[in-house]
Amino acid sequence: MVSAESTTLTERQVEVLELREQGQTQQEVADRLGTTDSNISAIERAAEQNVTKARRTLELVQTIRSPVQFSVAPGTSFDDLVASVYAHGDEAGIKITYCRPELYTHLYGVLEECTKQSELTTTIDVGVTNDGEVRVYTDDF
Repeated sequence: MVSAESTTLTERQVEVLELREQGQTQQEVADRLGTTDSNISAIERAAEQNVTKARRTLELVQTIRSPVQFSVAPGTSFDDLVASVYAHGDEAGIKITYCRPELYTHLYGVLEECTKQSELTTTIDVGVTNDGEVRVYTDDF
């Protein structure tokens, strides 16, 4: 078994995730571990929540560590967001690694949950790394 040490997961969560990944049903895992399938379900849910929190923490840290940082208000169109990313990169002398269509696709993929009709529905924080990567963070997902 892989160790959960130095992660946000408990040993039990890792054990359950490994068994489920091997194709065992919740009931099979429950029988093996001497518990109920509803408890296994709760352990899986808690593990997924921990993974999501860890991922969000990483996104936040990557945004904070970016040398170029700016916020974008709700109601901003994707056209204006993309233009703003390029403008902030230009100001800092950083070449954005994405061409315009790729940047649209990247941002929409990351921000799909907080957009409506090609406009932001919440404030987002944008970071641009020295390598021209674009990082996005919002409290809403």
